[in-house]
Amino acid sequence: MTIPVLSYLLLLLAAVALDATVRPRARRLGRSGRGSAVLLVVATIVFGLGLAVTGNAPAAALLAAALLAVFAIASNAKRAVLGEPLLFSDLALIGAMVRHPGFYLTALSPAQRALGVLGALALPAALAWLFVPRVTPHLAGAAIAAVALAALMLLLRRPSLAALARVPDAEGDLTRHGLVATLLLYWRRWRAQSDPPALPPDRDPGPAPSPELVIVVQCESFADPVALAGAAPLPGLTRARAAAWQWGELHVSGFGAYTMRTEYGVLFGRDEAALGFRRYDPFLTARGEASYALSARLRGRGYRTLFVHPHDLRFYGRDRLMPAVGFERLVGEEAFAAAAPGTGRYVDDRTLGAALGALADAATAPTFVYAVTMENHGPWGKERVAGSPGGLDAYLHHLRGSDAMLGELIDHLERAGRRAVLVFFGDHRPSIPGAIAPGPERHTPYVILRLGDGTGEGGEPGRRVDLTPAGLHHAILAAVAEP
Repeated sequence: MTIPVLSYLLLLLAAVALDATVRPRARRLGRSGRGSAVLLVVATIVFGLGLAVTGNAPAAALLAAALLAVFAIASNAKRAVLGEPLLFSDLALIGAMVRHPGFYLTALSPAQRALGVLGALALPAALAWLFVPRVTPHLAGAAIAAVALAALMLLLRRPSLAALARVPDAEGDLTRHGLVATLLLYWRRWRAQSDPPALPPDRDPGPAPSPELVIVVQCESFADPVALAGAAPLPGLTRARAAAWQWGELHVSGFGAYTMRTEYGVLFGRDEAALGFRRYDPFLTARGEASYALSARLRGRGYRTLFVHPHDLRFYGRDRLMPAVGFERLVGEEAFAAAAPGTGRYVDDRTLGAALGALADAATAPTFVYAVTMENHGPWGKERVAGSPGGLDAYLHHLRGSDAMLGELIDHLERAGRRAVLVFFGDHRPSIPGAIAPGPERHTPYVILRLGDGTGEGGEPGRRVDLTPAGLHHAILAAVAEP
């Protein structure tokens, strides 16, 4: 048996072995035959590409195995921290990972991060050392990759494979068919989905709409500390619930991340059941659903629309998406001073709250403001807050800051005396290794307050209604429309 053939066969064995390590693991007989076939063909494509580049079969096999290992490690690390495996939509975040590595690398252990750095540094030198100048193996590699790619396309068209993964069930499909097959099948399902029919535009009702101000605050990692960690209740949240027009639990799907899922639900009002395979990162396709956006609908009713986020607006492509879905003005990190040393990594929420109050005061026409906070974004390391050991202690410190912002914003709007709807909610719970791990309970709090119309503090207590983010979208529209 020649070295190239042996290298290829060892790669196929390694591919099956690596896929078997991805959690959740298959029971008894391993992954399905159809899923394993997809895995082996994909491994062959990568092997062919590696051979086309290096001309060295053992090196090509090692490169392919290393790539599969990276996917397996990344999926297991993500599942441990965020409670779900690697998804096809995660590949769209590669650019964000480069710009903001601290958001993602905390999911890896120090040893894994060190290996990643060493591998990245050693790869170019290794490829140069292993490069074979003869043309024949390079051409053979290109041919192998081309034939394997054609085989994959034919394989995916077979009815037996077309019948797989018809509805989103990432954990179940990964268990049944393996990581690589699930990534590929879900990507194909996602590409096959089309935009929903456009909603008719909301018409300007004529007279100035009431309320004059609609302010929605999406608070980073905000959760009720009583439910989350048995900590003391937050005074601002307690007060807001007592004064709310409506309040309750917000049943979000993400844990420790995936802000855009909650943000999409509140902005666009479409539940995950309607989204299908778009649910994993709905921002990727949201531009085709612009007519559903809260910003577009309120703009049609005569509101000016502003989006405020004290961070890089390129994250999740907000710099392009938000103008496309009806926001007239974007306020990003350039409008805020950087956080002072020892106070946290990001612009604090009380500073953002003061800016929202100033925008409300300056409004000369009915105005809708959607704000996304940043203060309590992880990681919560020891160096983050002066005098704090980090972890849960640092998180609770920032949580109290978010709660103070809520109370101060209520005070500001009440003093202004204008009719306003204030909405405040948490986007997801935090993932803090050693303190807060993924679990079945993922809800965060939300409150809707109507201020300046006699239904606020001192009035009848509001109703409790537990909602999805999409349900909150419709509740906001109801609060705005109610006389």
